[in-house]
Amino acid sequence: MSANKNEGKSNEKLKLSKEKFQKNGLIFRYLIPYRVQFILGLLVLSAGSILFLVIMKLPGEVFNILDKNPTYPMNLNQLFLSILLLLALQSILSYFRIRLFAIVSEKSMASLRKDLFKNMVSLPIPWIEDQRVGELTSRITNDVTQIQGALATTVAEFLRQIIILIGGIFFIVFAMPRLALIMLGTFPLVVFAAMYFGKHIRKFTKERQDELAQTNVVVEETMQNIRTVKAFTNEWFELGRYASHLNKVVSLALRAATMRGLFASFIVFVMFGALFFIMWQAALMVENGSMVKGDLVNFIIFTGIIGGAIASLGTFYTELITALGAGERIVDILQMPGERNIDSPKPISKRFHGKIDFNQVFFAYPSRPEKIVLKGIDISVSPGERIALVGMSGAGKSTLTQLLMQFYKADKGEIFIDDFPINKYDLSDVRGNMAIVPQDVMLFGGSIRDNIAYGNPLATDSDIMEAAKKANAWEFIEGFPFKMETIVGERGIKLSGGQKQRVAIARAILKDPAILILDEATSSLDAESERLVQEALQVLMVGRTSIIIAHRLATIKDVNQIYVLENGTIAEKGTHQELLQNGKGLYTSLAKLQFEY
Repeated sequence: MSANKNEGKSNEKLKLSKEKFQKNGLIFRYLIPYRVQFILGLLVLSAGSILFLVIMKLPGEVFNILDKNPTYPMNLNQLFLSILLLLALQSILSYFRIRLFAIVSEKSMASLRKDLFKNMVSLPIPWIEDQRVGELTSRITNDVTQIQGALATTVAEFLRQIIILIGGIFFIVFAMPRLALIMLGTFPLVVFAAMYFGKHIRKFTKERQDELAQTNVVVEETMQNIRTVKAFTNEWFELGRYASHLNKVVSLALRAATMRGLFASFIVFVMFGALFFIMWQAALMVENGSMVKGDLVNFIIFTGIIGGAIASLGTFYTELITALGAGERIVDILQMPGERNIDSPKPISKRFHGKIDFNQVFFAYPSRPEKIVLKGIDISVSPGERIALVGMSGAGKSTLTQLLMQFYKADKGEIFIDDFPINKYDLSDVRGNMAIVPQDVMLFGGSIRDNIAYGNPLATDSDIMEAAKKANAWEFIEGFPFKMETIVGERGIKLSGGQKQRVAIARAILKDPAILILDEATSSLDAESERLVQEALQVLMVGRTSIIIAHRLATIKDVNQIYVLENGTIAEKGTHQELLQNGKGLYTSLAKLQFEY
């Protein structure tokens, strides 16, 4: 996206509009279960703000008492005792205000985070593949944190400053109308300046946040692929990428600081210049006897309070706008329709027999609609049969399995399971009847037990152990000091390739699928690991319809049917021996590269 587009987008998000509030309505609904605490918090906040104004009225009374002209019938001791009692009450109100808003913000944002994560994981694969992990992480961390900060602090302080501002102006206008007119005459200038500088400060701050999110993306991508980075000695390149975004962050932060500095300079000269001018006028009034000293002190205090409230409102306004912008990004995700309901585990309602038919299937990835990956594929698999898909990389083998698992939908043609259109089944039934053992097994960072149990989280310990034995994994698991409780590390980094494959097979065994997909499950293993994995796979495939994607043709000699894919079409099909009889076929060419004929 160009800089101009980014700038336009930033300016659009900085506007406080009815549409922005309407879009954030979904976020506000998370407050409804805690509306009692929220309303109580507002009442306590209002009481505390009014009490603050009352307390600030009392210091001037000291001078009135000394001048024998008290506003209230009390001496100095009584006055200071009253101040202490009011401060104690103010402290209690402050505690309950913070506590109540914390309850609202923490619990409502916990619910929001849960629903946001729920919707993220339920969204279709094509949408997820178009996103960067760092940006999605930023939505559920940084954006929600901004909203939480707004609910816990900013909203309360914004309302508090408004009450203090209105109350302070009310007091000055009625107590000292002449000075109030002089003071209020200077405020419009300050407000307009605050709006001008605030607009630019918010713009630079928003752009800085976007660039900071990009630095998070670089860090996450680098650490996720650290082995590749180190293998290519490209640490310098990743450092350069990170530094480039970081330099932009610094540049934008300095531009925002420049605007803040100019605004601060303006405030110091104009605001305080006006304040001292007013104090000069007030001193003249004291000198000629038209004002008592205590009222002068009160006027100075309330003028400072009003000035501070105005300055604070600009800051809190910026934070609220930022939070509303974060809310818009979150709502965009929350409103996207998920693939299925994932509130609770849903057992399959129909066990498939395993008959599969691809009928004139055409497909192109949504991100590359101009490139047709599958062109009229016809495949038929009987229940319990084993078929293999072979061909050069990019021929469409893995794409077929992704269509079968409904990660994507076919553009043309139909896929049938047990003679029924696949898109007519409940998605939970489709995926619940399938299991995949991929080439590059990505394990979760917990224990071996956790990773095997992922195939069936409700399985018993004995079921998990039995699955590990059938997968030829029990022997190496027993060799670890903590056995099943051994932590595998992020993405299974502490296990070898063969060990990870056998854990994945145990997971698939525990799931007990009707249809099994083996995506080059042994292509990257040494001979001994491959033997153990192949033995486990033979156990796994018994009684199941199996689709095997393979580059090593030796592993598919005994399958019922082999489909040879080339440029998205089926170039050949038959058994291993049948295909070898075609001396000029693609399968024979592949075989000659691996066998001696």
